[in-house]
Amino acid sequence: MDVLIGSGVGSTAIAVGISPKNSFLVRSARLGSLFLRKPRFPANSMRIPRGAAAAARAVMAETAAIDLSDPDWRLKYQRDFEERFNIPHITDVFPDAEAIRSTFCLKMRSPTEDFSGGYPSDEEWHGYINNKDRVLLKVINYSSPTSAGAVCIDPDCTWIEQWVHRAGPREKIYFRPEKVKAAIVTCGGLCPGLNDVIRHIVITLEIYGVKNVVGIPFGYRGFSDKNLPEIPLSRKVVQNIHLSGGSLLGVSRGGPAVSEIVDSMEERGINMLFVLGGNGTHAGANAIHNECRKRRMKVAVVGVPKTIDNDILHMDKTFGFDTAVEEAQRAINSAYIEAHSAYHGIGVVKLMGRSSGFIAMQASLASGQVDICLIPEVPFNLHGPHGVLKHLKYLIETKGSAVICVAEGAGQSFLENTNAKDASGNKVLGDIGVHIQQETKKYFKEIGTSADVKYIDPTYMIRAVRANASDGILCTVLGQNAVHGAFAGYSGITVGIINTHYAYLPIPEVIAYAKSVDPNSRMWHRCLTSTGQPDFV
Repeated sequence: MDVLIGSGVGSTAIAVGISPKNSFLVRSARLGSLFLRKPRFPANSMRIPRGAAAAARAVMAETAAIDLSDPDWRLKYQRDFEERFNIPHITDVFPDAEAIRSTFCLKMRSPTEDFSGGYPSDEEWHGYINNKDRVLLKVINYSSPTSAGAVCIDPDCTWIEQWVHRAGPREKIYFRPEKVKAAIVTCGGLCPGLNDVIRHIVITLEIYGVKNVVGIPFGYRGFSDKNLPEIPLSRKVVQNIHLSGGSLLGVSRGGPAVSEIVDSMEERGINMLFVLGGNGTHAGANAIHNECRKRRMKVAVVGVPKTIDNDILHMDKTFGFDTAVEEAQRAINSAYIEAHSAYHGIGVVKLMGRSSGFIAMQASLASGQVDICLIPEVPFNLHGPHGVLKHLKYLIETKGSAVICVAEGAGQSFLENTNAKDASGNKVLGDIGVHIQQETKKYFKEIGTSADVKYIDPTYMIRAVRANASDGILCTVLGQNAVHGAFAGYSGITVGIINTHYAYLPIPEVIAYAKSVDPNSRMWHRCLTSTGQPDFV
């Protein structure tokens, strides 16, 4: 049950949790009362509420979904959860699909040359995952809804175990490697670790014995643009691509219609598709999966969640996030040095985070040099007796300098709304960093105090770097498990890390809405303790 926070100015509700059929729990930020409500859009909808404000509106749109007076509500809740998190399998459409012994054999250190003598196996190896293995989705048993960050199903915070499918190689597979044509596509914006994931998908496919692996250039558009031929991939091609940032295959936003993509897959003979991208990309992957099922195509569509903002539901983190937080330290430290070295110096750093402030929060916490952290989930005022500018005046008077770290999606209510959207359908944001810089200069000029304000936007520098060691490991395991899931016959799934373990999740459950920072969470409280900032409302 992940947290969704109302972020509009004056917002009083915090939406949390998951209840049956994608209902959410709404907890009043003032009263601590509990309500169960349904979102406006179903989990498998192609329309995804972006940002905490949109999600909060979706949460409040419907009436309660659980009858807590029903003595069997706990059992019904658990059954409904298991049904929603059950992952689609090839046998759902092809019940007679042949299962063969896995060709993933760690005694074999070189790719299989041919299968004329039968499939190799390691019968004494106990490294396969049983299909009944599960990972616990939530591990904290809250005793009260007033506990910091509490996520409860009912007013008594009843504990109900929620299990999801464990990721990894299965003993039986549903695709013959010599008949597989696997394709990889990277969509959306750049993110540290893309090449790492591509590399390990290719390497793991080869260990299974797949010889035909291709990359689709420049996102989904590569399926329809005749001027963009597919890129043959092999271990030799991808061996050192993880040493560079970016994507070997290129990225782009938007793309052709789902039917056109599936037509292209049929023409090319693609029966495994690995999709690297965020919420919008995963919505497309789920639509591709559904279209393949509709056409009775034996195809495995597997997603690997890629968002530098870390706003994918249920997962501990997404790849690229750790690298982004680490790389942001350079910008924050530069802002600190500029501010500390100037008379009445103020450094402003804008980091990524359209609807969630995870990077700004974690980077501020890591640096120890930030005095004010502003994120989309927490309303703030710039002006007034409790505003950011008044606190900046206090910091200049007491410390002589200050550093502000702001997420790109914060404070958008202060900026002109152009209603413009990018190719992915995301709202084009105003530059809150420039706005804060200008307002700060204007404020100090009006009060007759000099201020030297420096603004740093490291966005494109951060997302273009290669993955650090932590993300490198995460990307490696995600890439391997994506292939294991495809060969096991699963489709319409994504792979992620949950409570330090790797699991498969049905795509609709991770794209219901964007994960965001809970203002009542311990991590945000830790950030506030570090910065020492007050409430700016």
